[in-house]
Amino acid sequence: MSVLEKLIDKRIAACQTELIQTHYAEVENMYRQMRGWRHDYRSHIQAMKSYAASGDLAAVQSYLDQLDTDLSAVDTIVKTGNKMTDAILNSKISLAGSKNIAVRADAHVPVALTTAELDLCIIIGNLFDNAIEASLSLPEEQRMIRVYMDMKNTQLYMSFTNRTAQGKQKKENGLFKTTKGHGRGFGLVRIDTIIERYSGYISRNSEDGAFTTEILLPQ
Repeated sequence: MSVLEKLIDKRIAACQTELIQTHYAEVENMYRQMRGWRHDYRSHIQAMKSYAASGDLAAVQSYLDQLDTDLSAVDTIVKTGNKMTDAILNSKISLAGSKNIAVRADAHVPVALTTAELDLCIIIGNLFDNAIEASLSLPEEQRMIRVYMDMKNTQLYMSFTNRTAQGKQKKENGLFKTTKGHGRGFGLVRIDTIIERYSGYISRNSEDGAFTTEILLPQ
């Protein structure tokens, strides 16, 4: 292995470690919000009982509306049964929501996968982070990320689509050029390396106003 290859491996490993630490921090923040809501549960019940006892149904309705909004912010949106997939997707959906990015997620993943959790974390995390970053260049009302995951026979299929402010992107030497600047974009390299190791398939497609990545991983 050349000195350059070793340097690239170190940079990728550093980015990978940072990515995983970020995921865990996001998940911990999500569960901290959930624990806080549960802690306040009795207080919410007492408040609504008080309004109901006084016959103030409008206040009860208003309180319920506030609780519904609060609960939506901490509720687990994706529930596939696969813990790693749920943790990553929900943490990223929560992160996207905090940046006013709408997410439509439809995931059907087996409880057990042959794909290593670390590899799954890197793939999903990088795809979502790239989609979030691209979405931030759009007005809030135009931001949208679509995620679809399901089994196709014996392969895990993943599709990530995000709207983008750029027109149709062009490839250079068969690859889309990263817009993250010098020294960045290692996530794309890491994803490609993982897909190759599993003898999987990856396709990136840029159309006017949208960018889509599709992946197939044998299971």
